[in-house]
Amino acid sequence: MAFASGSSSGAMSDINVTPLVDVLLVLLIIFMVTASLIVSPAIKVDLPKAASGTEQTKTTLALTLAKDGRLYLNGQPSSDEAVVRHIGVELPKNPQLQAIIAADKAVPHGDVIHVIDLVKRSGVHKFAISTDREPAGR
Repeated sequence: MAFASGSSSGAMSDINVTPLVDVLLVLLIIFMVTASLIVSPAIKVDLPKAASGTEQTKTTLALTLAKDGRLYLNGQPSSDEAVVRHIGVELPKNPQLQAIIAADKAVPHGDVIHVIDLVKRSGVHKFAISTDREPAGR
């Protein structure tokens, strides 16, 4: 059965994509708005600035020293002993394990050195200090 192009009594054979595009645009906007909330770090740390800073590398060991002196391992509150245990489990799986250490600039230097020493004594010899990029021209 053939349909005439001007016939008003026949069934509609075209697909209307306008509603599909509308729904996809709404989903895209929702995704863009919520993505910025998901990406923001859970632990607020005021990192020092450095002109030579590089982008964050992918790692399985992220250590954070908060302003109040608390230590976080991969975003979870932790202790020195828990960090040593975690490294003991992860290091055999990944001998190239790298630790990223982020410390608030108000944290005493000795506390940062203690965390670096803890990581190195546990067998992780690759580590990086996390910083924010300093604006150009400073």
